[in-house]
Amino acid sequence: MPKDAQLQQLQHIETKLRKLLDRYAEVHQRLSSAQEEIKLLETQLEEKDQQIKNFQNQENIVKIVDTIAGNPANSTELKLKLNEYIREIDKCIAYLRD
Repeated sequence: MPKDAQLQQLQHIETKLRKLLDRYAEVHQRLSSAQEEIKLLETQLEEKDQQIKNFQNQENIVKIVDTIAGNPANSTELKLKLNEYIREIDKCIAYLRD
């Protein structure tokens, strides 16, 4: 094989390699961007989950208050349940402090 043909073949391989490296860098950048977006979405999901839990807790408190106001006979049982919720909340607060 003549030297010119070998040189052309080598230049052709070099061109393909440069294109491949450019494409690799582009894909790597897109992957990094996607990973950052995933982290952001996971954080947002955790915040939404916490909001849902807060709303559920508020709903439970409203139900307890409504029940206490509507039926004084069950007030002792409901007070016990409310104390249980308060203890659970205290445990959560203590856990968050650690």
